[in-house]
Amino acid sequence: MRDIDLKTLRLFVAACEHQNMARAAEHENIEPSAISKRMAQLEADLGTPLLLRSRRGVQPTPAGVSLLEHARNVLFSMERMATDVAAFGSGVKGHVRLVASASAIAESLFDDIAIFMRQSANRNIKVDIEERLSREVVRQLREGGASVGVCWDSVDLQGLEHRPYRRDRLALAVHPDHPLAGRKSLRFEQTLDHEYVGLPPTTAVHMMLHRAAAQAGRSMSYRVIVSNFDAAFRVVAANLGISVIPVEVGVPFAAMLGIKVIPLSDSWAQRNFVVCFQDFQVLQPAAQRMVEHLAQCAALAVREGPTSTRRKSGRKPL
Repeated sequence: MRDIDLKTLRLFVAACEHQNMARAAEHENIEPSAISKRMAQLEADLGTPLLLRSRRGVQPTPAGVSLLEHARNVLFSMERMATDVAAFGSGVKGHVRLVASASAIAESLFDDIAIFMRQSANRNIKVDIEERLSREVVRQLREGGASVGVCWDSVDLQGLEHRPYRRDRLALAVHPDHPLAGRKSLRFEQTLDHEYVGLPPTTAVHMMLHRAAAQAGRSMSYRVIVSNFDAAFRVVAANLGISVIPVEVGVPFAAMLGIKVIPLSDSWAQRNFVVCFQDFQVLQPAAQRMVEHLAQCAALAVREGPTSTRRKSGRKPL
């Protein structure tokens, strides 16, 4: 198979998006016959039809749909690579790609990074933040997809260096009219007679709760499964179920939606987060500075109390 050039991939994506060779050619400033020839050559090189052609235009075949996804990823990566390199010529001193779990992002991570980026010494550092499950954070770091990660320390960190970040405690979010609403604290086992609002089965919290329920000889009953904390709180506010959430995330929602947040007294409900990376010595200087800043924020939070950063930033709930 011949090497596939970026121009051909770009034309293929254009043909799929416009669903018409002539419009794709016009958008890419190329003759329609030239784009048709390139598509035919691409199909010959790959040994399979990629486009279904008709009088109405073109549609990708199943093989074409697969190639389209890969082509978009390749083109995006190439554009970002060019942007990163060009940035050094325009005065940007570094670019940090950070991946983090939903809990870390929903709590204090954005505040801490905002403080970092406002510092004059870091004005020329760009930061990308992506949300991932904790185990995906670790995988991305191992594969080189990101330089810094923030995740729950219960995940397998083998092969990575890490430093302590912040802590949180899990709690139960309930409607004020719920039978558990009057409690000051609860053991998780005491909640299992009630219907839950849960996060997807792939999340670390979901697996941890099911493990805890199994150890108690019980199971969990779900009324609703949602994709994020915001949705979970709104379902709880509708009195359709209860949900386990981080206290630090729950307190602002409690004030906004009028729900109750009751801390869980189980030992595993106290969670520790870490800043992780492959090798501190080989990180770019910008990433090293980010790691050191996040570690300092964590140390300051320990001295001043878990809500100090939230109070100072005045951040609204996500």
